[in-house]
Amino acid sequence: MAPVAAARRTRYITGMPYSHFDPERRQRRLDRFRQIPVRKLVPNVITLLALCAGLTAIRLALEGRYELALGAIVFAAMLDAVDGRVARMIKGTTRFGAELDSLADFFNFGVAPGLILYFWGLNAPDDRGLNTLGNLGWIAAMVFAICAALRLARFNVQIDDPNRPDWAGNFFTGVPAPAGAIVVLLPIYLGFLQVSVPAVVTLIYTLAIGGLMVSRLPVLSGKKMGTRVRPDMVPPVIVAVVLMIALLVSYPWHLLTVGTLLYLALLPLGWFSYQRYKEADAAAAASANAAAAVPGEAVLPPQPTQPGGERPARLN
Repeated sequence: MAPVAAARRTRYITGMPYSHFDPERRQRRLDRFRQIPVRKLVPNVITLLALCAGLTAIRLALEGRYELALGAIVFAAMLDAVDGRVARMIKGTTRFGAELDSLADFFNFGVAPGLILYFWGLNAPDDRGLNTLGNLGWIAAMVFAICAALRLARFNVQIDDPNRPDWAGNFFTGVPAPAGAIVVLLPIYLGFLQVSVPAVVTLIYTLAIGGLMVSRLPVLSGKKMGTRVRPDMVPPVIVAVVLMIALLVSYPWHLLTVGTLLYLALLPLGWFSYQRYKEADAAAAASANAAAAVPGEAVLPPQPTQPGGERPARLN
């Protein structure tokens, strides 16, 4: 009743008659019932499906069905790679969708992989039935999940940085969360290939991948690669995609192991590429300063190294 009384006093002081009709309140009600385009709901539905896959992965790990649990994580990573592209393609990007995507990524690629590793190897008993690592295994799982949260929070902040160069959209700062989740599960892949991995090695490896996620290492994103395909390359691309899916279904652990090792081996390429962009920017700035030092010459602003200059809205 307080707002009504305040409105009555205001209208009494100003000499305006009081009316129960409030145009601002009516507009707020209309905004609540305004219809939302379906194209803005589709990316969020894909994100929620990925979240369901992450939740199911934890349940499957608790039941000891680690093959299906890893399949759920891989499926969630595929959906995460699709939702942002679908949102940009159908122009359905929203702030709500970006926040939901970040929360789902934290759970799917931080909490779920950490728990799966803990149930599988970080809490594994030795020959005497005792926990080999004690509480260190649980600490490693928590550290990995925390690193995923910090990495996602830093990414959300960097997107809104106005001083970030255009070409920086080609790189991630640190290993992205979906890739970190796939890579950190390498000890389980090797276990399915009958390669025994000691619990201590799994512990150190988990902490190392978590460190790479929060590091400042530039990692090639690949977001601006493969957006368009030449007409003559359409059949080879389709054949390659079908072949990858067939190999993933037929030999999942072999393919995931090889892919993980290749990804780790190619991480230095991102750093070298990042340094070349920085050197090109430094050379452009030096040329601009040299031109400004010469009197009577027009100084042109330095051109961006990367044409386009559009940064994706959701780069998880």
